[in-house]
Amino acid sequence: MISFSCSAERGKFRLPVENISITRSDGTAFEVRAEIAVKQEERNYGFMNRKNIPAGTGMLFVFENEQQLSFWMKNTPHPLSIAYITKSGTVRDIFDMKPHSLSPILSTGSVKYALEVPQGWFKACGIKPGDRVEIPGKYR
Repeated sequence: MISFSCSAERGKFRLPVENISITRSDGTAFEVRAEIAVKQEERNYGFMNRKNIPAGTGMLFVFENEQQLSFWMKNTPHPLSIAYITKSGTVRDIFDMKPHSLSPILSTGSVKYALEVPQGWFKACGIKPGDRVEIPGKYR
């Protein structure tokens, strides 16, 4: 099921929202209710100016091709963690990001997706590199 999000804080884009399933190596699965950013302008804006991002929610950034990705936290006041994900749905990297930082956070290799969540959510759920993310069909 797809729904849409348009928060009063953000108001800039109307993004589809989907449940994204992440399965750890031990078979335990977790869901993130993620806004989906596909267009370049959506990806560029991301969580900018968003002051509150609840646990269990996030944003999935979808790119056309696998490539080395770089994210930063310009105008983003909420601390985030980012998972870089390969085309096949494998978590390659997880990094914490500091609010308002202009320092680039680079993936260690080619990836097609990035998933941002409130900082510490991946750690609290025990999600690590090598775990699997089920990317909805239309975004593969």
